Amino acid sequence: MTERITVGRLYPTPPAPLQRNGGARPTAGRSEFDQLLQSELVKFSHHAETRLKQRGIQIDNEQLAKLETAIDKAAAKGAKDTLMVLGGTALIVNVPNRTVITALDGAKLQDQVFTQIDSAVIIS
Repeated sequence: MTERITVGRLYPTPPAPLQRNGGARPTAGRSEFDQLLQSELVKFSHHAETRLKQRGIQIDNEQLAKLETAIDKAAAKGAKDTLMVLGGTALIVNVPNRTVITALDGAKLQDQVFTQIDSAVIIS
């Protein structure tokens, strides 16, 4: 070894940065596609899925399309957390994430107080 090692340096030249295998970053085109895809979908949280099953609430494709339109309208108005009433079902939706947080059926709607929402949408 003819290269001199100075105090405080382990290597005579800086090592190459480590890269993880299998953790390749998506290309710019891919991330834009993912963002577009995520902005178009309505997601259901685990809590909402559980409540839908417990309460026997089923949302068909037509209702889902109406819900997507309502989320778009709420987002255009700057809503964050919205109460959406779809038929006899109430849904609390986080608009920026397009995620249904929880669901209540008609029987559970009586005498309920909804807090931490900033808007409401009645979907016909």
